[in-house]
Amino acid sequence: MAHKNLFRSIPGKLIPAADARNAEGAKAYAYEPKHKLAQVAATGCFGATYYASAGAQLEAILELANRVEPLFVARTALYARERGHMKDMPALLCAVLAAKAPGVLAEVFERVIDNGKMLRTFVQMLRSGVAGRKSLGTLPKRLVLRWLANRSDEAIFKASVGASPSLADVVKMVHPKPATPAREALYGYLLNKAHDAAALPELVRAYEAFKRGESRAVPAVPFELLTALELDTQAWQGIARHAGWQMTRMNLNTFLRHGVFKDRELTERIAQRLRDPDEIRRAKAFPYQLMVAHAQAHAEVPHAVRMALLDAMDRALANVPAFEGRVAVCPDVSGSMSSAVTGARPGATSVVRCIDVAALIAAAILRQNPSARVIPFETDVVKVKLNARDTVLTNAEKLAKIGGGGTNCSAPLKLLARERAEADLVIYVSDNQSWVDGQAGGRGTGLMAEWTAFKQRNPKAKLVCIDLQPYGTTQAQERADILNVGGFSDHVFEVLDAFHRDRFSGAHWVEVIEQVTW
Repeated sequence: MAHKNLFRSIPGKLIPAADARNAEGAKAYAYEPKHKLAQVAATGCFGATYYASAGAQLEAILELANRVEPLFVARTALYARERGHMKDMPALLCAVLAAKAPGVLAEVFERVIDNGKMLRTFVQMLRSGVAGRKSLGTLPKRLVLRWLANRSDEAIFKASVGASPSLADVVKMVHPKPATPAREALYGYLLNKAHDAAALPELVRAYEAFKRGESRAVPAVPFELLTALELDTQAWQGIARHAGWQMTRMNLNTFLRHGVFKDRELTERIAQRLRDPDEIRRAKAFPYQLMVAHAQAHAEVPHAVRMALLDAMDRALANVPAFEGRVAVCPDVSGSMSSAVTGARPGATSVVRCIDVAALIAAAILRQNPSARVIPFETDVVKVKLNARDTVLTNAEKLAKIGGGGTNCSAPLKLLARERAEADLVIYVSDNQSWVDGQAGGRGTGLMAEWTAFKQRNPKAKLVCIDLQPYGTTQAQERADILNVGGFSDHVFEVLDAFHRDRFSGAHWVEVIEQVTW
C-alpha cells in the first residue's frame, strides 16, 4: 500500500477558486458577461437596493450590453419583458440597441415595446443620452411611427396616460401622418391643437361628454383619467366594471370605500376577473403581487373577492413543479433581504421585500412538494414549523416574519451534513451576498466547500440558486450540477424544472435565453 500521508486526499482540491468579491467583500464567483447581463436584466429595476444604487445598476447594464453581441442583448430584452415581466430594463436594452444595432432592434421592437408606457420609457431613455445617442434617429423614429400606426384609435387614447414624456410629446417628436380623419382629430386633441371634435373616436367623445356631465355612462378609459373628477357610487361602479386586472388588484380597498361592492353582480364579476387565468397572463402578474393584494385587502372586502385572490395565487403559481426525490429549499431571511425587491424609488418603493418573495417561493415549492424540507437561514439556520397543507400565503407569512441577522449561505448544508441527511435537489432563494462564512480559508466560498462535501454523500444531487437582486456574483459557480437563475416571475419555476429534468446541454439559464427566437 502507498504511503498514506503522501497520497491522502487533499481537502478542497476540487473546489473552484473564488474569482470575485461580493458586496460584503467576501469571496464569491463572478458571472460571465452573458449570464451577468441576464441576471441584472431579470432583477434590476433602477431602484436602490441593499447593496447597489440605481446608478450602479445603470452602469453595469450599459457596460455588459456593450460587451456581448447585439443578438444576445435582443434576446435578453425579450426574455426580461415576456418571461421576466420587467419594464425599465428591457426598454433600456432597446435603447442600447438603437445606438449599437438598429437593425436588430427593428426585429424585436414591437414585442418588447408592447404598450404605451414601454414606448414612453424607451423614448425617455433614448433621448437621455445614457445609451449613446440623444435623438431618435431615422430607424428608431420609423419604429415609433410604425408602433403608432399599428394601434387603433382607442388604443392610442388609452395609452395617452402618463408624462415625462407624454404620448403627446412622442407624437410631437415623430410627426406621424394620420391615415384617417379620426386619427387626425385624435392627434389634434392630444396636442391641444385645433381639431374636428365630431371626427374624434367614439371613446374620446364619450369621455368628454362624461367630463362635461352630459352623460352618466362611465367610459372605458384608463382609471387615471377619471379619478380627478367628482364621482358618485354609480360612477365608481362603472370604473370597476371596465377596470383591467392590475388596476382591480391595486384598488380593492378604494372600491370598498366608494361602495362598489354594494352591487353583488359586479362583486362576482370582479372576483371572476381576478381569478381568470387569461387576465392574469395578460397582466404579466407576479405571484407576489397577489400576496400583497391579499395582505392589504381590508377585512370588509367581500369574501368572494378575497377567495378569488387565493385562486389567482394558485394559478399564478401553476408553474411550480412537483419534483421527484428529496427536496430541500433554503430561503434567505437575513437582514439584507429586507430590501424592497424592486428597489427603493422616491414615491414608488414596493412594500414587497426580498424576504417576502423568498418566503413565497419556498412556500409554493412546499405546497407542490409536501415532503420538501424548508430550511430558512441567516447567520445560522432558523427553526420554523410549517404545514404543507396550509395555504401558500399562510406559510409565506410565517417565513417572512423571521428576518434579521447576517448572511451565511453554507448554514443549511452544514445542518444537512451534521444530520447526514440526503437530498436530490437543494434550492436557495437569496441575494447571494453571503459573508458570515466568507472569511474562512480555502480556495472557494463556504457554500461551494459544503456543496462539495454534500456531493460526496449525494453524488446525483443538484443545486439551484435563485437570485433576487442585481449584484452580479454568486456563491456557487455554474457547472453541470449547479444552476444560477435570477428573477421573481413564475418563469423561474419553468427553468428550475427543466434543469431538474436534465433538459439543458450547456450553460443552463444562458442557454434558455439563447433559445429565445423572433
